[in-house]
Order: sequence, then C-alpha cells, then structure tokens
Amino acid sequence: MEPSFLSPEPCAAWARHEFFCSEETVTTAQTHCRQCGTCCRKGGPALHRDDLELIRQGHFSHHQLMTLRRGEPAFSPVDGRLEPTRRELVKINGHGREWVCLFFQPKTARCAIYAHRPLECRLLKCWAPEALLAVVEQDTITRRDLLNPNDPVLELIALHDQQCPAEAVAEAVADWRQKPDESRHRAALVDLVRRDLAVRHHALTEFGLPPAVEFFVFGRPLFKLLGGYGVTTSEAAGTVELRWPGE
Repeated sequence: MEPSFLSPEPCAAWARHEFFCSEETVTTAQTHCRQCGTCCRKGGPALHRDDLELIRQGHFSHHQLMTLRRGEPAFSPVDGRLEPTRRELVKINGHGREWVCLFFQPKTARCAIYAHRPLECRLLKCWAPEALLAVVEQDTITRRDLLNPNDPVLELIALHDQQCPAEAVAEAVADWRQKPDESRHRAALVDLVRRDLAVRHHALTEFGLPPAVEFFVFGRPLFKLLGGYGVTTSEAAGTVELRWPGE
C-alpha cells in the first residue's frame, strides 16, 4: 500500500554526511559557490518545516526520501564526528557506494532540482558555514509530518520502532564490546536484526508496501547500521550470524 502524503494531490515524480568542501577547494577569498559538487557528493540534506511546501508541490516523492531514526549513527557537522542522532530526521536519499545525493548530476556537477532545493542546500556556503550550522537538527520534519494521520502505514512504523528501536543497537553493541565473550550480547543483536527484517518482510509481502519506500518508512536496516560499528552480518539457512573484525 502506497503511503499517502498530507498534500491533496499525489506527489510527483550513509552514515557519513558531511556538508562542507575540503580545505583544498575553499580559500579565504571565496565568496560564491564554485559548483564543484563536493557537498552534493557527501549526501542529501535533512528536511525542515520550511521544506514542507516543496514536498506538497511534488518536487520530492516519498521514494526519494529516507529516514534516520532517533539513535542511528550519523556524522554530525556540528561536532565533527559520528554520533547517534538526537531526533528523527528525514533526508533526501542517496545512491552509490559514496551515498551521493540523489539529485546530483555528476557529469555536469549540477542539481536536478536546484530551483526547488531544500533549506539546507540554500543555506550552505562551504566558505561560511554558520547559517547552515545554526539550523542543524532544528525544526526538522519526521515521517509523521508527511503522512495523513489515518494512514495505516503509521501502525507499521509504530510497530517497528517498538520492536527494534535504533537506540537499542548502540546499547547492544556497547555491551558486546565490553564483554565479547558473553553470548547473550551477541544474541541480543541477532534478535534485533531478525525482528527488523521480519517487520520489513511483513510490510513488503503482506501489507503491500512498495520496496522503493522502505527506507522512508523504516529507515536503514539494522544490519547496515551494524556495519558502521564494524560488525558484519551474514545469513544462511534462516540463521543470522554477526562477526567483529578479525573473527
């Protein structure tokens, strides 16, 4: 079942998210964007309430968005390190190994929606980042802001958040690191991964959720989050296995 947006008409057609250009591309004399594409290659922006009208007008669709659930590890442009998100964020999706912004056109280093780009993109000046830093995680939107209050997909979101919260991953990883020989910590992570996959499977096969909106509805799979901690996941004959580097 396709999620229904709040707009009266249907919408139209990785863990590291740095905003700024490298030091080599920024000089003290810079006063305008050089269209190098560096910021776009580092991931899509988080969306704010200022962006709601762009969404209602159909400049982005739900399959072009992804969710970072509260507690997921993500790069903080404020603190300059990977840390758990303090609140849920909805972002423009990315693609490829480097998770380049979906709307970035590499051949021309241009944005496909430049005239209707989100707030963070409008504020971003790599040579003067203060305006962007001031809005990071401020007045951001969530999945519930983009769905009708009676949309049945909200029940799936609530079920998923209850059974496999993203915060639980960091806690379980920390327990496992402290006492790697205790099998219960590994088992707790395996259980989280299984529950996450079970909810997604139910949503896709029985609820009829389109695969293209999975990352918007549920965020990244937990086994992908574990990859950010150096944990590899494999599945064989219905059994999920986790390994630390070197195991």
